[in-house]
Amino acid sequence: MEEYNSGDEVVFNADEVNVSVKECVEGVIGGTDYNQSKVNQWTASIVEHSLTHLVKQGRPFKYIVNCAIMQKSGAGLHTANSCYWDTATDGSCTVRWENRTMYCVVSVFAVAVSL
Repeated sequence: MEEYNSGDEVVFNADEVNVSVKECVEGVIGGTDYNQSKVNQWTASIVEHSLTHLVKQGRPFKYIVNCAIMQKSGAGLHTANSCYWDTATDGSCTVRWENRTMYCVVSVFAVAVSL
């Protein structure tokens, strides 16, 4: 279990999370081409790596990470999220990543833990 610095202000930093998640996606699927047989492995790995990076930051949040990978085929892809929470402390961000053969959309939700 990670320990949190109770003196720090509890605010979700979407920019910081965005950079971290993009690094995770690049590390897992980087320049590879879409391969249907590897999508389950890739999504699980992206979610696990993202969670590991977020928890290592030592911030007092509970995290939810969702990942979708779709082959580029000309079809449309629309996603939406909605949350009912304390907007002063909790937050979310959606990271869209793509290469020439696929799209990857990762959503991160962070709910502040009361100390």
